Amino acid sequence: MRKIIDMQMKIGEIDISKIEFDLRSRDEIPKLLIGLQSIFCNLETREQVFKVLMELIPDNVDPNNGRKGMDLWRILVLGTLRLSCDWDYDKLMEIANNHKKLRLMLGHAPIIDDEYEYALQTLKDNVSLFTLEVLDKINQIVVKYGHEVIGKKPEEDLKGSCDSFVLETDVHFPTDINLLFDAIRKIIVLIMSLCDNLGLPGWRKGDYNIKKVKKYFRKAQQLKRSTSNDSEKRSKREQLIISAHLAYIDLAKSLIDRVRETITSISSPDIVVHLKIQEIQKYITHAERQIDQIRRRVVEGETIPHHEKVFSIFEEHTEWISKGKAGVSQELGLKVCVVKDQFGFILHHRVMHNETDDKVAFPIIIETKERFNELSSCSFDKGFHSPYNQKELNEILDKVTLPRKGKLSAINKEIENSEEFKEARRKHSAVESSINALENHGLDRCRDHGLHGFKRYVGLAVLARNIQILGHILQQRQLKRLQKLEKKQQNKLRAA
Repeated sequence: MRKIIDMQMKIGEIDISKIEFDLRSRDEIPKLLIGLQSIFCNLETREQVFKVLMELIPDNVDPNNGRKGMDLWRILVLGTLRLSCDWDYDKLMEIANNHKKLRLMLGHAPIIDDEYEYALQTLKDNVSLFTLEVLDKINQIVVKYGHEVIGKKPEEDLKGSCDSFVLETDVHFPTDINLLFDAIRKIIVLIMSLCDNLGLPGWRKGDYNIKKVKKYFRKAQQLKRSTSNDSEKRSKREQLIISAHLAYIDLAKSLIDRVRETITSISSPDIVVHLKIQEIQKYITHAERQIDQIRRRVVEGETIPHHEKVFSIFEEHTEWISKGKAGVSQELGLKVCVVKDQFGFILHHRVMHNETDDKVAFPIIIETKERFNELSSCSFDKGFHSPYNQKELNEILDKVTLPRKGKLSAINKEIENSEEFKEARRKHSAVESSINALENHGLDRCRDHGLHGFKRYVGLAVLARNIQILGHILQQRQLKRLQKLEKKQQNKLRAA
C-alpha cells in the first residue's frame, strides 16, 4: 500500500505551507525545501506532480492494499535532497532522522513521530524506484511552474544554451593487471559464498588465494622498465617484467580452471544458484579478456586497440574521455549534454553513451522542442558543429549560434562577425555556470551503479537543481520583502 502523502494531519503535525525557513541562509537545504514547499502549495502544480508520482506504482499493484510503503512525496523530497547536497545514503539517513525542518517537510509530527527513523536500506530501495520517464515528466512540470513564478509570458520565447560535460563513474584508474585482479577477486568471493551456501568443499582457502593473487599482482605492478644505457641491463629487466606478468596470469588461469570445475559439479534447480553461476561466468569472461590483453601487450609487444579496452569490470559503461582541458588529461565516465534557458532552468539533458557532441546537437534540440515548444534559439560551441547540424538546426529554430570549424568562407565570416552572433556567443558562457552548479550539487561523480543508475542519478540531479533554482528565486523575493519591512520599522522608530 502506497500513498503520495497522508493528507489527514496528525496531532502536532505542522502543515507544509506553514513551515518557516531562515531566509538569510545560503545553504542549499533551505532553498530546496522552499522550492518543494512552493510546488506543494500550488494546487495545480501539486496535482500534476502527484499524478506523475503515481506512475511509480506498478500496474499490477493495488496502492490501497498490502503493507504500507514510504509515501511517494517523501521519496521525492529525499531523492532530490540527496542529489542537491551531493550526499551518500549514510549522510541522507543521518539528516532525515535528525533535521527538524526536513522532517516537517516529510510530514512527521514533532511529538508523535519523534521516534520514527529511516533505515539505510529503506532509503536505497525507495529512492531507486524513480524511472527516467517519471523524472523527466516532473522536471517539465517544475520548469513550467518556475517560468510562471518568474513572470515569463506564455508568448515569450525561450533562448537556450547547449553544452556537455563529463560525469565520472565511481571507478579507480584502470590498467589491464588491476582489472584482472578485480575480476579474480570477485570470482573467488562469489564461488566461496556459493560453496558455503551449498555446503560444498574446496574453497576454504579462498581468502589465502586472494592474498596470493594480490602478491603476484603487486610484483608485476611495481616492476618498472630500465632506463639504463646498457642494453644487457634493459634486456634483463624486460625478462623480469615478462616473467612476473606470466606468473600472474598463470596463477589467474589456474584459479579460473578450479572455479570452472566447481561450477560443473553443481547441479541445482534453484534459480538463485543459477543466477549466481551466471554472475561468476560473467567475471570469468572479464578475467579471460584481461589475461589475453596482458599476454598480447607484455609478451608479444602488441598495442591493444582502444575499442577492445574495458575501463571497469563493475561499471562497464565507463568511457575514456579526453576533452583537452588544462591539467585534465582524461576523465572516466560518460558525457552529459544539457540545454538551459535564459532563466537558468535546465530544460532537458541527455546522457551521451558512445556519442559525441556533433551527434547529439540535433537530437537533443528535437527532444527539447517536444517538451518546450517555445524554444526559438540556441547557442552551441564549436564541438557541436557539422554541416548536417547547421542545416537541420536552422530549419527548426529561428536563430542558431553554432560556430564553424576551420577556415570560414566570406559569407560565414560575415555571419560570425556580426554583433548579433557575437552577443549570443558572449551569453553562451552562462551555460558553464549551470554546468558548474550541477557538478557542485551531485554531478561531479556518480555514486549509483549501472547505466540505468547513472541515468537516474543525472535525472534526479537535474530535477533537484531546478527545484533549488525555484527555491532561491522565492527565497530572495521573501527576503527583499522582509528587508523592506524591517527598514520601515526602523524608520518609524527613528521618527518616534
